[in-house]
Amino acid sequence: MKIVMLGAPGAGKGTQAKKIADRYQLPHISTGDIFRTNIKNGTELGMKAKTYMDKGNLVPDSLTLELVVDRLNQTDCKNGYVFDGFPRTIPQAEALTGALEAKGEKVDFAIDIEVPDEEIVKRMSGRRACLKCGATYHILFNAPKENDICDRCGNELSMREDDRPSTVLNRLSIYHKQTQPLIDYYQGMGCLVQFDGTKDVEEVFNDILEVLGE
Repeated sequence: MKIVMLGAPGAGKGTQAKKIADRYQLPHISTGDIFRTNIKNGTELGMKAKTYMDKGNLVPDSLTLELVVDRLNQTDCKNGYVFDGFPRTIPQAEALTGALEAKGEKVDFAIDIEVPDEEIVKRMSGRRACLKCGATYHILFNAPKENDICDRCGNELSMREDDRPSTVLNRLSIYHKQTQPLIDYYQGMGCLVQFDGTKDVEEVFNDILEVLGE
């Protein structure tokens, strides 16, 4: 079972990707993990990627795909995998389709977690983090006992730059331009399934299991 996860930042696709991977004993694959593993192991592809990352540049699609295909050829992927955060663009999706077709394979499900932009802004701007011990909170869903104070160590909580409403809106704008066209792409491939991501995490997961054939 080969699965691609789609959805805006903060929609909960990463959470669902991990739950699907755990339930079906499939590797949970993100390009970030692939880059880190190859760089840590000093592979030729990893060192090539590092030259771009060290300069703050995006790793080119051609090199990203080489790293992805290398990962898919590993033995733990023989029964399938769950992609989280790849592909991000139509060229990446087309390259992935071509690489899989060369092996006689295809994406079985493109799972899209749908959440309105205003809900995502509310979710992400409510996050708070303790920079001292790493604990995380949400002012609506998982509030600390004392306002803006960490329950665990008493340190003052902070809002990460990534979670500020202006930053979230910018990330959503990029998503709609670059990544949302993937929904049309996978719909055209006949493998898109969409879920209401405003529901409770377990409800969304159960909806997904029904489609995957639990």
